[in-house]
Amino acid sequence: MESTQYLFKKFKVGLKAMLSDKIGVLGISILLIIILLSAISPYIFPLQSRADPTQIFQPPSGENWLGTDHMGRDIWPQIANGGRGLLLLAFITASISVMIGIFLGTAAPLIGGKFDEILLFFADVWLTIPRFPLLVVLSGFFNLTSYVLALVLAILSWAGLFRSIRAEVLSLKEREYVEAAKMLDLSIIHVIFKEITPNMMPFIIMNFTLMMRHAIYAQVGLFFLGLLPLEVNWGVMLNIAWAQGAIYHPDALWFILAPAIAISLLILSLVWINRSLENLFNPVLRTDHDD
Repeated sequence: MESTQYLFKKFKVGLKAMLSDKIGVLGISILLIIILLSAISPYIFPLQSRADPTQIFQPPSGENWLGTDHMGRDIWPQIANGGRGLLLLAFITASISVMIGIFLGTAAPLIGGKFDEILLFFADVWLTIPRFPLLVVLSGFFNLTSYVLALVLAILSWAGLFRSIRAEVLSLKEREYVEAAKMLDLSIIHVIFKEITPNMMPFIIMNFTLMMRHAIYAQVGLFFLGLLPLEVNWGVMLNIAWAQGAIYHPDALWFILAPAIAISLLILSLVWINRSLENLFNPVLRTDHDD
């Protein structure tokens, strides 16, 4: 109970401090707007399926806020709906990767010995693999669905997170509460998820936002290259705009700018949230120290 009250108190202090950070508030606001828009857009801004050859590459207007695409369809509904798949896959990827990193990154130093050495060696080797080129090759040979892609991205991303969490656990495993759990002969699962993980939550949250950014980068790159099944999202819009020569058509500028700006805002929101969290939880960077 004391541990729960302590964590709740630290959460309130942290939330108050983060809300006082303008950059952090701006990042959270942008991300929440994108999430909300992605959730409600199918009901408010449904996608247009029928082409209109007379409206190809029209400039922004009162009827078409961001102009029209190569088939004469309104670009705005595509932007409103285009972030949903990217966000969902990034969230799933980050969740799987963080779970793998937490379990292996805490188990390795707690068990120690050969188990720790083998995992550390394997992680070092895994980090030498060029992830995006490998994703390109896998996407070219296999028909990767969204959920399979999320799993592949998580598996390719676990090693760096494993090393970071392992280093953090090495500094925590000598703490009194961990030693007490060992003396009581509690299971390693209990030590990982009840004693160590709650005390690493700030570190885990920061890495979660980082993993989401990496997943979005990878998705957008693969969709832009046309290596994933086509669906309505910002990466596919960039692919189509480039393939249809929108860059050479002055009235089609928004067909490229709109998804590019949307992707930039999403990434920027995660960068700002991560920076705010780092300033909040890293005692070296903090200018104020709340108790």
